[in-house]
Amino acid sequence: MDRGDGSIRYILSGEGAGTMFTIDDSTGDIHAIQRLDREVKAQYVLRAQALHRQTGRPLEPESEFIRISWLTCPPFPSPYTLGIVRVSLPDMDREVRENYTVIIQAKDMGGQLGGLAGTTTLNITLTDVNDNPPKFAQRVGFVELFWRDQVR
Repeated sequence: MDRGDGSIRYILSGEGAGTMFTIDDSTGDIHAIQRLDREVKAQYVLRAQALHRQTGRPLEPESEFIRISWLTCPPFPSPYTLGIVRVSLPDMDREVRENYTVIIQAKDMGGQLGGLAGTTTLNITLTDVNDNPPKFAQRVGFVELFWRDQVR
């Protein structure tokens, strides 16, 4: 929808809009303009909308698409921590590759000098599903049977 010609104006509303967060009205980029502290406020819900710059008419309904929240993480690795990982790799197949390692990095201050960062490693092991039919080594085979018939 945005052709980059300046005809769209983006607006931000919700908790902290204009005080904690700002939006570039030409690009839609959102930035934190104050230090965020999870102990003070654990979650912010923001809404954004694209308007026609000349008429002010909405180009789409206002959408709650930004939910900024912090999770309380255990102080040590736990095998019971659950989450959802979505990947965009097509045709992931355990027979081709069983293990993947993903390094996740989070940075504050947009990665600028003076910001903090943390990393963690996510090891992914694919489990198998019965997606391949059985295959025989030969198309034709011979079987030798022994039969013992007892008469009483």
